[in-house]
Amino acid sequence: MKNNYRIVFMGTPDFCLPALSAMVEHGYTPVAAYTQPDKINGRGKKINYSPVKTFAMSHDIPIHQPLSFKDPSEVEILKALKPDLLVVIAYGRILPKAVLDIPTYGAINVHASLLPKYRGAAPIQRVIIDGEKKTGVTIMQLDQGMDTGNIVETVQMDIPLHMTAGELFEALGEMGAKALISVLEDLPEKLARSTPQDHEKATYAEKVTKEMGRIDWTKDAKTLDALIRGMYPNPGTYTFFRGKRVKIHRAEVSDGESKEAPGTIISAKDSLTIACGRGALTISSLQPENHKRMAAGDFVNGYQVKVNDTFDC
Repeated sequence: MKNNYRIVFMGTPDFCLPALSAMVEHGYTPVAAYTQPDKINGRGKKINYSPVKTFAMSHDIPIHQPLSFKDPSEVEILKALKPDLLVVIAYGRILPKAVLDIPTYGAINVHASLLPKYRGAAPIQRVIIDGEKKTGVTIMQLDQGMDTGNIVETVQMDIPLHMTAGELFEALGEMGAKALISVLEDLPEKLARSTPQDHEKATYAEKVTKEMGRIDWTKDAKTLDALIRGMYPNPGTYTFFRGKRVKIHRAEVSDGESKEAPGTIISAKDSLTIACGRGALTISSLQPENHKRMAAGDFVNGYQVKVNDTFDC
């Protein structure tokens, strides 16, 4: 049934691009793409387009960037497109009933978790921070709740031991694209077989903040390793050394226990090993304030780091 649907795509960040690209490749080119309004860089006054807008422009897909669907005229513009289906991925807004009621087949969403677990804004970061072993993608029907609609299709994956949030974004983006095409190729039947979520099992993935990224060395090494990977590359994690902020790019749990006080450097060679509340963490890549990312060994040499120096808790 390729090319028989009038699909309107709604999304904003890079995570959308594998799905949007797959739609075009498989003959489901949207009749329009909705994305968040352009942002202006405060320093250079440069206008920044969303990844979805950039993709749409390069594929001659008409673009819409409404400030809000509370404006009745914006709802009418969408109606005039006569969509059969809305495909929504990280658009950035909850759609009102007036919008959801427009398409013949409603709206479907690609959500980066195994619903009903990890509803909300940051499921990819949170599963890593929480030390989950599995995650996946859920295709669901949108309703007026926060990721509460019927489940159309679910695919899952194991989370590799040292995977970062950035790497998981890429893996789930590709997985979501394949799942979406599978649903589009059998849309009426897949929607008819959708199942309600078990709301009693729901958990929420609140947005991560920069403040969450400060390393508390009194915590155990496994917890800190998960935090560093879950916050990488954005917004990132950091600590302080000699009063200066240091971003942590790559670390892993060190073998063995440590008797030193949390934050104490117990090895300073090609890598840095720091005592934690329980266990130790080895840092291989970091970034001092106002400097570029560097290997831990270069940091040790450049800052004359010694064993028993400390990072602030």
